Amino acid sequence: MPKITHLDALLFDNRFIRELPGDPDVSNNRRQVIGACYSRVLPTKVVKPKLIAYSREVAAQLDLAPEICESDYFADVFTGNRLSVGMEPYATCYGGHQFGNWAGQLGDGRAINLGEVLNRQGQRLVLQLKGAGPTPYSRMADGLAVLRSSVREFLCSEAMYHLGVPTTRALSLTLTGESVIRDMFYDGNPKAEPGAVVCRVAPSFTRFGSFQIFTARGDIKLLKELVDYTIRTDFPHLGEPSPAVYLAWFEEVCRKTAEMIVHWQRVGFVHGVMNTDNMSILGLTIDYGPYGWLENYDPDWTPNTTDASMRRYRFGNQPQIAFWNLAQLANAIYPLIEQADLMQQAINVYAESFEKGWQDMMASKLGLRAFDNSLSTELLAILQLVETDMTIFYRKLAAMKIDNRPPEDASDETLIMPLMEAYYVPEQLTPQYRERIGHWLRNYMRRIQKEETPDQERRVLMNSVNPKYVLRNYMAQSAIDKAGQGDYSMIDELLQLLRHPYDEQVGKEAFAAKRPDWARKRAGCSMLSCSS
Repeated sequence: MPKITHLDALLFDNRFIRELPGDPDVSNNRRQVIGACYSRVLPTKVVKPKLIAYSREVAAQLDLAPEICESDYFADVFTGNRLSVGMEPYATCYGGHQFGNWAGQLGDGRAINLGEVLNRQGQRLVLQLKGAGPTPYSRMADGLAVLRSSVREFLCSEAMYHLGVPTTRALSLTLTGESVIRDMFYDGNPKAEPGAVVCRVAPSFTRFGSFQIFTARGDIKLLKELVDYTIRTDFPHLGEPSPAVYLAWFEEVCRKTAEMIVHWQRVGFVHGVMNTDNMSILGLTIDYGPYGWLENYDPDWTPNTTDASMRRYRFGNQPQIAFWNLAQLANAIYPLIEQADLMQQAINVYAESFEKGWQDMMASKLGLRAFDNSLSTELLAILQLVETDMTIFYRKLAAMKIDNRPPEDASDETLIMPLMEAYYVPEQLTPQYRERIGHWLRNYMRRIQKEETPDQERRVLMNSVNPKYVLRNYMAQSAIDKAGQGDYSMIDELLQLLRHPYDEQVGKEAFAAKRPDWARKRAGCSMLSCSS
């Protein structure tokens, strides 16, 4: 079927604003928006839109031909300077818990939805500009985004998709031709940075906080309208809304959230700011702010400077935070169900789904046919003893040759040698450490031998779930540094690399290596703020 060659040919449905109540005030003034799910608002026009990258896969999902994506009209539309036929821009109202505290109304402060497209497969896809100017929900902020954070969001959205992690997508990354003032670490050192806009794409951007705001205000009528709309639009297989369907819907949200968190833990992704307003009702990774990737395995690591003292959103705490966030969603929808026991049973689905998913995931990471608790628990303890690159460790473990020879025949030195590339500080490998990991490796080899898994089969399984390439923090920062000098080639290079994160890629081995020493403590490579 021929691709769409002009944006005006996109089919917009815009059901959200058609079926839900909107803000009668059409002014773009910061305010509390009462009794409405959204406010109409236009993107702010900028001086010089310029496309610097786009995702061909997302364009294909929207049925767009490459030539339209590379046109000036495309850059104008997806930077916010023009609207194509059918677009009806709006920002949504929601609240949320931030770092465990209720924050009241938040809303799309720097995100503007252009509308909902129906593609030729019948999929509903919301197009959303991030950084296209202020909305009624911007509070004291300017609604803009900088190139630095936009590059990170664009690349990570697509990297996560190709890793198999549920996520929102990114269609395009554009420059505005204007400067934006940002204080990167909130330390009194603001500076001008290039302005940029990312077009994000998802079936829905509805969040846990979208429901919380109406319950907090006692607007149960509007809460019910939004829940009913969400079920009919995004969960139609559950049937017509009713108390029983509300429970089934909440259970499905719990399952989808558990699946997402298992994937995060599998690849070493740390979201950094798991507020309830950053939790997707579809179980998608949403809002790529101060995220980061585990390099040396450290469950206590968080990439977010704002969370440096509490470490609420650290890697090892993500499963518990997701459960806490789901409890807040349960509280929000409780007025529609009012059966505490059934609600508790529903939220227990998360714990059950996560535990089952996590066990299956760990078995796959180790190439086992079934989960082995003692092997998994001991390995995760060992990985923390010295600085061990998580991504490299599992790939090297997969490459180890395991045959029928007795594991006892191999010395600790022989066993650990294939893993050496995973260690940041070899001097940390004391005799005690070598003995402990040697003992673990022998137990692991015995388990593989007991399962009689052919070595090639084990390697293929492990390499299908343990990526060779992830968007390491220093890689994203290097692309940002080049982009700041007007060189956008590394953005495209990383986009190409991350399309095949599990494959061996000739000439790309440098991107699979450990974090370089210069990136250990550098801003943007180790920690970031919420403005990053």
